[in-house]
Amino acid sequence: MSEEKLQYVQYHSSKESTYLTAIRQLISNDLSEPYSIYVYRYFLYQWGDLCFLALDEHDNVLGVVISKLEPHRGGPMRGYIAMLAVKQEHRGKGIATRLVRMAIDVMIERDADEIALETEVTNTAAMKLYERLGFLRSKRLHRYYLNGNSAFRFMLFVKESAFTSRLGYDENDEDEDQPELPPSA
Repeated sequence: MSEEKLQYVQYHSSKESTYLTAIRQLISNDLSEPYSIYVYRYFLYQWGDLCFLALDEHDNVLGVVISKLEPHRGGPMRGYIAMLAVKQEHRGKGIATRLVRMAIDVMIERDADEIALETEVTNTAAMKLYERLGFLRSKRLHRYYLNGNSAFRFMLFVKESAFTSRLGYDENDEDEDQPELPPSA
Protein backbone atom coordinates (compact mmCIF):
# COMPACT_ATOMS: atom_id res chain seq x y z
CA MET A 1 0.00 0.00 0.00
CA SER A 2 1.40 3.39 -0.93
CA GLU A 3 1.28 6.27 1.49
CA GLU A 4 -0.87 8.25 -0.97
CA LYS A 5 -3.80 5.95 -0.11
CA LEU A 6 -3.47 6.68 3.59
CA GLN A 7 -5.65 9.19 5.35
CA TYR A 8 -4.40 11.05 8.41
CA VAL A 9 -7.13 12.25 10.75
CA GLN A 10 -7.41 13.96 14.08
CA TYR A 11 -9.18 11.84 16.68
CA HIS A 12 -12.65 12.97 17.66
CA SER A 13 -14.74 11.57 20.51
CA SER A 14 -17.68 11.05 18.16
CA LYS A 15 -15.62 8.26 16.56
CA GLU A 16 -14.76 6.45 19.81
CA SER A 17 -16.93 3.44 18.96
CA THR A 18 -15.25 3.23 15.54
CA TYR A 19 -11.61 3.59 16.57
CA LEU A 20 -10.99 2.96 20.28
CA THR A 21 -10.90 -0.85 20.12
CA ALA A 22 -8.51 -0.74 17.15
CA ILE A 23 -6.30 1.85 18.88
CA ARG A 24 -6.10 -0.28 22.03
CA GLN A 25 -5.30 -3.41 20.04
CA LEU A 26 -2.56 -1.70 18.03
CA ILE A 27 -0.92 -0.20 21.11
CA SER A 28 -1.17 -3.39 23.16
CA ASN A 29 0.57 -5.28 20.32
CA ASP A 30 3.41 -2.75 20.07
CA LEU A 31 4.04 -1.27 23.51
CA SER A 32 5.18 -3.14 26.59
CA GLU A 33 2.90 -1.34 29.05
CA PRO A 34 -0.58 -2.76 29.67
CA TYR A 35 -2.86 0.29 29.55
CA SER A 36 -6.41 0.15 30.91
CA ILE A 37 -9.37 1.71 29.13
CA TYR A 38 -9.16 4.54 31.67
CA VAL A 39 -5.69 5.57 30.50
CA TYR A 40 -6.90 5.86 26.90
CA ARG A 41 -9.95 7.83 27.99
CA TYR A 42 -7.80 10.11 30.15
CA PHE A 43 -5.87 11.19 27.06
CA LEU A 44 -8.59 10.96 24.43
CA TYR A 45 -11.31 12.78 26.39
CA GLN A 46 -9.09 15.69 27.41
CA TRP A 47 -6.68 15.95 24.47
CA GLY A 48 -8.31 14.05 21.62
CA ASP A 49 -7.40 16.93 19.35
CA LEU A 50 -3.72 16.11 20.01
CA CYS A 51 -4.18 12.51 18.90
CA PHE A 52 -3.89 11.46 15.27
CA LEU A 53 -4.63 8.31 13.29
CA ALA A 54 -3.32 6.89 10.03
CA LEU A 55 -6.11 5.02 8.25
CA ASP A 56 -6.16 2.90 5.13
CA GLU A 57 -8.83 3.25 2.42
CA HIS A 58 -11.16 1.02 4.48
CA ASP A 59 -10.74 3.15 7.64
CA ASN A 60 -8.59 0.51 9.35
CA VAL A 61 -6.20 2.02 11.92
CA LEU A 62 -2.60 1.55 10.78
CA GLY A 63 -0.97 4.01 13.16
CA VAL A 64 -1.75 6.25 16.11
CA VAL A 65 -0.11 8.92 18.25
CA ILE A 66 -1.66 9.91 21.58
CA SER A 67 -0.48 13.14 23.19
CA LYS A 68 -1.32 15.85 25.68
CA LEU A 69 -0.36 19.45 26.48
CA GLU A 70 -0.49 21.12 29.90
CA PRO A 71 1.62 23.24 32.24
CA HIS A 72 4.46 21.22 33.75
CA ARG A 73 4.84 21.72 37.50
CA GLY A 74 3.57 25.28 37.26
CA GLY A 75 6.23 26.15 34.69
CA PRO A 76 6.54 25.61 30.96
CA MET A 77 3.75 24.36 28.72
CA ARG A 78 4.84 20.78 28.14
CA GLY A 79 3.59 18.58 25.38
CA TYR A 80 3.84 14.88 26.01
CA ILE A 81 3.79 12.07 23.48
CA ALA A 82 2.31 9.24 25.51
CA MET A 83 1.91 6.51 22.89
CA LEU A 84 2.96 5.92 19.29
CA ALA A 85 2.32 2.72 17.37
CA VAL A 86 2.28 1.65 13.72
CA LYS A 87 1.27 -1.79 12.50
CA GLN A 88 4.36 -3.90 11.91
CA GLU A 89 3.72 -4.42 8.20
CA HIS A 90 3.42 -0.66 7.60
CA ARG A 91 6.59 0.48 9.35
CA GLY A 92 9.36 2.19 7.43
CA LYS A 93 6.90 4.15 5.28
CA GLY A 94 7.03 7.44 7.18
CA ILE A 95 3.72 6.92 9.00
CA ALA A 96 5.14 7.38 12.51
CA THR A 97 7.12 10.44 11.43
CA ARG A 98 4.04 12.08 9.96
CA LEU A 99 1.88 11.28 12.99
CA VAL A 100 4.45 12.69 15.43
CA ARG A 101 4.95 15.81 13.29
CA MET A 102 1.19 16.38 13.24
CA ALA A 103 1.06 16.22 17.04
CA ILE A 104 4.13 18.47 17.39
CA ASP A 105 2.68 21.04 14.99
CA VAL A 106 -0.56 21.34 16.97
CA MET A 107 1.35 21.57 20.27
CA ILE A 108 3.51 24.37 18.84
CA GLU A 109 0.39 26.19 17.58
CA ARG A 110 -0.91 25.98 21.16
CA ASP A 111 2.24 27.55 22.58
CA ALA A 112 4.16 24.51 23.83
CA ASP A 113 7.54 25.36 25.31
CA GLU A 114 8.82 21.79 25.20
CA ILE A 115 7.70 18.28 24.32
CA ALA A 116 8.67 15.17 26.27
CA LEU A 117 8.37 11.42 25.82
CA GLU A 118 9.90 8.18 27.00
CA THR A 119 10.93 5.14 24.99
CA GLU A 120 12.56 1.86 25.91
CA VAL A 121 16.34 1.84 25.62
CA THR A 122 15.99 -1.23 23.37
CA ASN A 123 13.69 0.54 20.87
CA THR A 124 16.38 1.81 18.50
CA ALA A 125 13.93 2.56 15.68
CA ALA A 126 11.91 4.90 17.92
CA MET A 127 15.05 6.58 19.25
CA LYS A 128 16.27 7.24 15.69
CA LEU A 129 12.86 8.63 14.73
CA TYR A 130 12.77 11.05 17.66
CA GLU A 131 16.38 12.15 17.16
CA ARG A 132 15.66 12.85 13.46
CA LEU A 133 12.79 15.07 14.61
CA GLY A 134 15.13 17.06 16.88
CA PHE A 135 14.48 15.42 20.24
CA LEU A 136 17.43 15.12 22.63
CA ARG A 137 18.00 12.37 25.18
CA SER A 138 17.68 14.05 28.55
CA LYS A 139 17.98 11.18 31.03
CA ARG A 140 17.97 7.44 31.48
CA LEU A 141 15.18 6.08 33.68
CA HIS A 142 16.31 2.82 35.28
CA ARG A 143 13.68 0.02 35.24
CA TYR A 144 11.02 2.52 34.14
CA TYR A 145 8.63 0.03 32.55
CA LEU A 146 6.68 -2.75 34.24
CA ASN A 147 8.63 -5.32 32.22
CA GLY A 148 11.80 -4.11 33.96
CA ASN A 149 13.24 -2.33 30.94
CA SER A 150 14.83 1.06 31.28
CA ALA A 151 13.80 4.09 29.24
CA PHE A 152 15.30 7.23 27.84
CA ARG A 153 13.42 10.47 28.32
CA PHE A 154 13.59 12.60 25.20
CA MET A 155 12.94 16.34 25.08
CA LEU A 156 12.22 18.67 22.20
CA PHE A 157 12.80 22.27 23.24
CA VAL A 158 10.42 24.30 21.12
CA LYS A 159 11.34 27.66 22.61
CA GLU A 160 14.82 28.80 23.54
CA SER A 161 13.57 29.87 26.96
CA ALA A 162 12.62 26.26 27.78
CA PHE A 163 16.09 25.05 26.87
CA THR A 164 18.03 27.78 28.67
CA SER A 165 15.93 27.45 31.83
CA ARG A 166 16.98 23.78 31.98
CA LEU A 167 20.60 24.93 31.91
CA GLY A 168 20.09 27.48 34.67
CA TYR A 169 20.79 30.35 32.25
CA ASP A 170 18.73 33.51 32.26
CA GLU A 171 19.18 35.59 29.13
CA ASN A 172 18.24 38.72 31.11
CA ASP A 173 21.17 38.36 33.52
CA GLU A 174 23.74 41.12 33.23
CA ASP A 175 27.41 40.22 32.84
CA GLU A 176 28.31 41.88 36.16
CA ASP A 177 25.96 39.50 37.98
CA GLN A 178 27.92 36.51 36.77
CA PRO A 179 30.65 35.14 39.03
CA GLU A 180 34.13 36.05 37.96
CA LEU A 181 36.20 33.10 36.79
CA PRO A 182 39.79 32.76 37.97
CA PRO A 183 42.43 33.50 35.33
CA SER A 184 43.77 30.51 33.41
CA ALA A 185 47.16 29.27 34.56
